[in-house]
Parts: sequence; structure tokens; C-alpha cells
Amino acid sequence: MKLWIDADACPKIVKEVVYKASGRLKFEVCLVANNFLSVPTSPLISFVQVEQGADVADFYIAEHVTKDDIVITADIPLADLIVKKDAIAINPRGEIYTEENISEILSMRDFMQGLRDSGMDTGGPPPLGPKDKEKFANALEKILVQKLK
Repeated sequence: MKLWIDADACPKIVKEVVYKASGRLKFEVCLVANNFLSVPTSPLISFVQVEQGADVADFYIAEHVTKDDIVITADIPLADLIVKKDAIAINPRGEIYTEENISEILSMRDFMQGLRDSGMDTGGPPPLGPKDKEKFANALEKILVQKLK
């Protein structure tokens, strides 16, 4: 099992939770981003810098993920690709994407994108707070316990 992070937009507090879990439970983590990121020195943590461009990191992750892997992403189309590959996708707020919910989440994303494209200001999600970090950590721990049995 490898845990992939769609890292360009992943909050620092989420990455820190993953780094600690990786050190404790001894699983590989690979961050993928368009821009250089500093990552902890560990044989379990790697970083792949991909070319600039929309969705380049997403396509890299989707191409390399296996059904045993976990992907952390807020990118709903990437989450859809991951779910279709029978891997686990989770967002930085601790929501797990599944075959049962991904279609509805994609539809809502597309609806909101349509509103934004028409000029409506829909705002964005609020910044991650301590409760979000806790929810993410709990969801990740639950997944890891199942995966690493």
C-alpha cells in the first residue's frame, strides 16, 4: 500500500498528519505536485515534481495508483478516477469518496462550476480548522487500520 498526496493544494496540517502516521505505521507516502515542495527526510516519503499544467499531477497519480493505495485529494474528478480504479480517495476534510457518493459529488461540483462560469460568486470552502484536522486524522486512521491489518 502507498499513500499518494495530490500535494499542490493539500494543506500543511493534513500533510503533517500523514507524515506522523507514516512514521508510526511504516507505510510509503508519495507527494505529487507541479511545484517543488520540501518533504521530511525519510525513506518512506518521496516527492515527484511533474511538469506545469492543469491536471498533470492528477494524471500522474491516476496512472500510478493501484487498488491497494490511498489518495488524498480535494480534486473531485481525480477522486472519481481513483474510485474507478478500486483505490481509496479521501479529501483533506476527511470525506471518503466511494462508488455510492462520487456521482452526486461530481454533479454538485459541475453545477457549482456552471454557476461560477456564469459569473456568480459562489465563494470557496472555509479554511481548515482544528475540527477538520481531527476529522481527517480519524478518517485516515480508520482506513489505515483496515489496510494495514
